[in-house]
Amino acid sequence: MKIEILGMGCFKCRKLYENAQVAVKELGLEAEIVKVEDIAKITDYGVMATPALVIDGVVKAAGRIPTPDEIKKALSAGK
Repeated sequence: MKIEILGMGCFKCRKLYENAQVAVKELGLEAEIVKVEDIAKITDYGVMATPALVIDGVVKAAGRIPTPDEIKKALSAGK
């Protein structure tokens, strides 16, 4: 499983990264969590507002910071 955090490295992006780490740990999953700061790659996803959460190539949230519980639901739905 690959989780991408799209954003330019602002506080909100860092917080989303932390929330994703918490969610993965609490679910006991193995996942690669990466930060994507390249604006071209971000716009390739059609994202106009960051931060954004992408799970296995699918944008799950954009322009807000999902809580760890919201991220766990998105991760569980993908199983």
